[in-house]
Amino acid sequence: MLQVEQISGGYGATPIIKNVSFTVSKGKILGILGPNGSGKSTLLKVISGVLPTISGQILLDGKGIDAYSTKELAKKMAVLPQLHANAFSNSVRDAVSLGRYPHQSSFFASWSEQDEQAVQTAMRQTGVQQYEHAYLEYLSGGEQQRTFIAQALAQCANLLLLDEPTNHLDIAHQQQILDMIRKQALECELTVVSVFHDMNLAALYCDELLLMDKGQVKAFGKPHEVLLEAQIAEVYGARVTTYAHPELPKPQVTQLPRLKQENVFAPVMKEHFAITDSYVHFQAEAPLKVVSSAVYNAGMGWYTTFINRTVETTYHTENMKDEVESFLRAHDLVLTNTVVMLTALAAKNAVIESYADGLVLIAVTAGIDNAVDVTRAYEQEEQPHIGTINTWVIINGKLSDEAFYQAMITATEAKTRALAEQNIQDARTGTIATGTSTDSLLIAATQSGEELPYAGPITKVGKWIGRGVFDATSKAIAKYKKEG
Repeated sequence: MLQVEQISGGYGATPIIKNVSFTVSKGKILGILGPNGSGKSTLLKVISGVLPTISGQILLDGKGIDAYSTKELAKKMAVLPQLHANAFSNSVRDAVSLGRYPHQSSFFASWSEQDEQAVQTAMRQTGVQQYEHAYLEYLSGGEQQRTFIAQALAQCANLLLLDEPTNHLDIAHQQQILDMIRKQALECELTVVSVFHDMNLAALYCDELLLMDKGQVKAFGKPHEVLLEAQIAEVYGARVTTYAHPELPKPQVTQLPRLKQENVFAPVMKEHFAITDSYVHFQAEAPLKVVSSAVYNAGMGWYTTFINRTVETTYHTENMKDEVESFLRAHDLVLTNTVVMLTALAAKNAVIESYADGLVLIAVTAGIDNAVDVTRAYEQEEQPHIGTINTWVIINGKLSDEAFYQAMITATEAKTRALAEQNIQDARTGTIATGTSTDSLLIAATQSGEELPYAGPITKVGKWIGRGVFDATSKAIAKYKKEG
């Protein structure tokens, strides 16, 4: 659809963009990224013909753009610039209708049903139909931006060039506009080239990205090939980290402050744990970074409050999240700051221990009535039970992401070893149990103090996690056997 071959150009004799090449296929979206002054908007202006090329060529459907008349080019290419100057006071409808000018034999003398339909569809798609008769100067910046996007869509071109289309838009309208453009690309084979400042939006909606630096192409490819931490740091001069989007196979970028902000060092001690009649409660003095399989606020995050709550063995609710939130509100606990586990075991049976002079703290509740051998679980159909072995591992140190997951493996292996040592068996199979049907595990760290890049069994912290979880689980099982 669009081929850009070794183009250089810009303002005057000195090129701003130099030797830029890329191809965009029909129905695809290309996002152009780069810091301020990198040549993003200039590149778009050169492609659209607003600025001249010094060298190279731009092909649209295999034909150089210079070979098209102005009107022919406007039928094939629609442009949304970054800034809009309104010399006249136009209504929204009039502004959108200007997008149909390339299709007129004379200025609006041949307005057709097709023109009207294109204008109405564009206004509906961008959500400005309600402002049809309002004047642009009375609209907000976001409403004006959506109007100009509607104008570009009404042009019904095969190629859409956009310069920061989400500028001035709130997140809901950003999503609406980009979802709509993505739908047009998929269903109508609309080809889109768009400048973005927001790397995350570009990664989510674009098929490929072009990263510009000082007027040249730094990288071109799929989002996961372009949004690399070292590459972004080099081009933007900013500290960032990348992570996977929770729903799509797309990278996302988080900015990190250049001035490192250490957490307030607030070591965790046994005194921070409390046992009530209905739950084990751990309250940290500063947020801890957490990875867990808890029933509430599972996954990775930062939390200060931790609850291991006792419920009836018959506990079952279709809306567990709602029930847990009601419990938290009733106890004046902050929903967004609290991790919750559930257990059928009485809270008084919890074992809380400190190891390696407070480097590692372990809290375990362990009942064995629902013990299972995970290697034989496939043999039976069974409804989930409330978890009976819940384990907290709290570390006074700074874990890497790898260390968090290694700590989970180390703790799980230690728990399994404790069950084997106690000869806990799966009642159905008679084999050694590996856990219960719905055990939960939590690893939390203060992220202050000693750097702990790994947590496997050959590391200092891994050795104490292994020893501590084995010891605390064994004690908790013994306590359960004694007190029932």
